[in-house]
Amino acid sequence: MSTRKIVLSVILTTILILTFFSNLIFTNNSTPTSVVKFDTGDMAWMIVATALVLLMTPGLGFFYGGMVGKKNVISTMLQSFMAMVIVSILWIVIAYGLCFGPSIGGFIGNPIPNLFFNNVGTSTTWSLAPTIPLLLFALFQAKFAIITPALITGAFAERIRFWAYLLFMVLFILFVYAPLAHCTWHPDGVFFKMGVLDFAGGTVVHMSAGWAALAGAMFLGKRKVQKTNPARITYVLLGTGLLWFGWFGFNAGSAMGANSLAVQALATTTVAAAAAAMAWVFFDKILGHKLSAMGACIGAVVGLVAITPAAGYVSIPHAITIGIIASIVSNFAVSKFPKGKIDDALDVFACHGVGGMTGMVLTGVFASKAINPAVVDQGLLFGETKLFTNQLIALVCVSIFAFTASYPLFYIVNKITPLRVSEDKEELGLDITQHGEYL
Repeated sequence: MSTRKIVLSVILTTILILTFFSNLIFTNNSTPTSVVKFDTGDMAWMIVATALVLLMTPGLGFFYGGMVGKKNVISTMLQSFMAMVIVSILWIVIAYGLCFGPSIGGFIGNPIPNLFFNNVGTSTTWSLAPTIPLLLFALFQAKFAIITPALITGAFAERIRFWAYLLFMVLFILFVYAPLAHCTWHPDGVFFKMGVLDFAGGTVVHMSAGWAALAGAMFLGKRKVQKTNPARITYVLLGTGLLWFGWFGFNAGSAMGANSLAVQALATTTVAAAAAAMAWVFFDKILGHKLSAMGACIGAVVGLVAITPAAGYVSIPHAITIGIIASIVSNFAVSKFPKGKIDDALDVFACHGVGGMTGMVLTGVFASKAINPAVVDQGLLFGETKLFTNQLIALVCVSIFAFTASYPLFYIVNKITPLRVSEDKEELGLDITQHGEYL
């Protein structure tokens, strides 16, 4: 039996044993001393929002799968699907505790109290979501962790070995995603205490994925053939629709209840996406290009990315502004990205990385107490500078951390198992060489 088969067998056996005996190994102290009264309306909405966010990941699979060459559609889509599989288990075993467990210095959570969802049940609450069960909060957050490594896959599409990708995904969640989620969304996290505003994942999801994507594209090197015809533009359209639909759960769900803030976030989300799609195709036309389905779809997704950190803090007119600005900035970044030197296959950095950074900066410009009373320091537009400065500090810190932490992870994975397929297999396509399947 090969070393890989032995390792996989040991991992599966260990998880099976620990899961089977979890009630004996771990002491569950989730029963409260007093009865907790939940809001059934909030619970109903958050269950729906959790499902909507999960839908985004297969939506992303269609979005990316339609963009790559025909020989790599299944592999690309499967990378997103397997994120749902692997990260779901990883989240329950340890990652939830790393993100939301008791804080260790404001940088990472202590996972021990919540191993295998110990103390995560239906009778306690998260401090910032007091009207829903802690288990529901934990499941909602799991979907954010699922889609983040899936976003990265667009950068190294058509050339990565599938087992190496799975290993990288696990390491990325543990060593990049978890610290950023804790710093940003935990009440004791360093960014949270600074007053940094990230409503639904501008730093945690999109910037981390964007910078990791850039690191991956640089480490893996260029594809043998960089220019390929998209396999299915119809898949891209379908994926965009699923992403847009699911993003309502992503952003409006981050209000943690069926309330007016959720309505505001839903409104800013849809208008930012529409404004960005409009700006992208208009800008393309100004530059002399045809109005393309691909351009409209990419523009809409960039708008969704950019409004994510701002969704619950800005007005609807300002959401339109954010969508337009982010679309133009990302369009420019795509056109000027050094594709001959760095092969970010599906422009993940230019769209998600740059879009996320643009959204974080503009949150520091447009955030308003009139929209969300929880905003302590308003944006630059309202004459205050502290929030804008904090957003810039977080942007720089996250950018440096996400890139410098991700690049060594690719190096480590490559030492354990090669990241790239051979040139012969790349030429045949990953669908047949990695999975024995083809369209």
